[in-house]
Amino acid sequence: MKDISCKLLVIGAGPGGYVCAIRAGQLGIDTVVIEAGKPGGTCLNVGCIPSKALIHAAEEYEKAQHWAPTSSPLGISVQSPSLDLGKTIAWKDSIVNRLNSGVAALLKKGKVKYVQGWAKFRDGKTVEVETETGTQVIRAENVVIATGSAPVELPFLPFGGKVISSTEALALNEVPQRLAVVGGGYIGLELGTALAKMGSKVTVVEALPRVLVQYDSELTRPVLKRLGDLGVEVLVGAKAKGLSSKDEALLIETGDGKDRKIAADRILVTVGRKPVTEGWGLEEIDLDMSGRFLRIDDQCRTSMRGIYAIGDVTGEPMLAHRAMAQGEMVAEIVAGHKRSWDKRAIPAICFTDPELVTAGLSPEEAKKLGGEIKVGQFPFTANGRAMTRQAEDGFVRIVARADNHLVIGIQAVGQGVSELSAAFGLALEMGARLEDVAATIHAHPTQGEAFQEAALKALGRALHI
Repeated sequence: MKDISCKLLVIGAGPGGYVCAIRAGQLGIDTVVIEAGKPGGTCLNVGCIPSKALIHAAEEYEKAQHWAPTSSPLGISVQSPSLDLGKTIAWKDSIVNRLNSGVAALLKKGKVKYVQGWAKFRDGKTVEVETETGTQVIRAENVVIATGSAPVELPFLPFGGKVISSTEALALNEVPQRLAVVGGGYIGLELGTALAKMGSKVTVVEALPRVLVQYDSELTRPVLKRLGDLGVEVLVGAKAKGLSSKDEALLIETGDGKDRKIAADRILVTVGRKPVTEGWGLEEIDLDMSGRFLRIDDQCRTSMRGIYAIGDVTGEPMLAHRAMAQGEMVAEIVAGHKRSWDKRAIPAICFTDPELVTAGLSPEEAKKLGGEIKVGQFPFTANGRAMTRQAEDGFVRIVARADNHLVIGIQAVGQGVSELSAAFGLALEMGARLEDVAATIHAHPTQGEAFQEAALKALGRALHI
């Protein structure tokens, strides 16, 4: 097989990798991208996109179930709703396939050469790829490592049989009657909530004192209330220990030190993700590490000249949009542009019910930096659009410096607040002050008005509360 030479080689076609390759193609850079699976990586195929499809289907089914016994306050009644999970999964797969095709078409449009197979470094400029037709050798002036992450497996609960990762949870052929979720982070609660709405009896086991520890307790309170309404049992300070002798139950140690069995048809383990740093020849190039992750600077450069790394393999926050931003930037750096980045304005979203959004610093984080702060919070109970959507649980909160009113953090919890994340990120990126947000005319009636009202509240002049 004839060797390939290029200016830019991207290893991994997940969100970071394919965006990097597409942008490089737009800039006229001779680019090759290697992917062992399908275009789009974890996010598109077994992560962000399919999970949101499942979450949406669960929401629709739960609404129908809620309305079935009697007519809703809206005057809607439904007779005997049922769920065909096979059709739901097929619909989810059709969306994934459309997006796979879209990514492939964009790579082709950018004149990016796509190589299917597993890549392994020979040295810092040479990679060999095991393809279906043999070994392909690729030499590149610049290399981008975008190998992503994988679910963490517990040694006493290895994946297989009834113990599943998020990947298998997104391809179930039937709704488990009883589901145990090990790990109370965003992945476990997103999927646990969806399956609870579809009819599972869900128990969440979290070793830490509370679930969703990356969010403050005030922000997560509406989520916990909703979990209770759905009949989800949340056990905090509890440790999973393994399977019972007949594999019919999960063995745990409760917060008060007692042993307990949780009967479960499926056990979903979501205790985090780990960077994919093995199997692609890291030992051949000897890059500096930062803990488990590849160490990078503010231009995503590793410790070796001409080798960049982006996305989950470089550490937290493990977010697809972070990887995309890094990928776009690296392509432009290779093209000779002056670029750098920081993560202060990156929104993070948890698609629970209700949804959570954070961008920048929480009040607690801001206080730790020293100096006085102003905090404004506006509840959706005082928002007309939230009332008309039956979405009154939650609020928008804004954090700013007291001396110059510079906005340094924004948080929200509520139905559909993920769509406010762009406004939150933009406000931080543009260096907005409370007066800027308060003076921006927000369309009425929308939930976005709560953002403006939160800024007004911080300034001491809220209009609707």
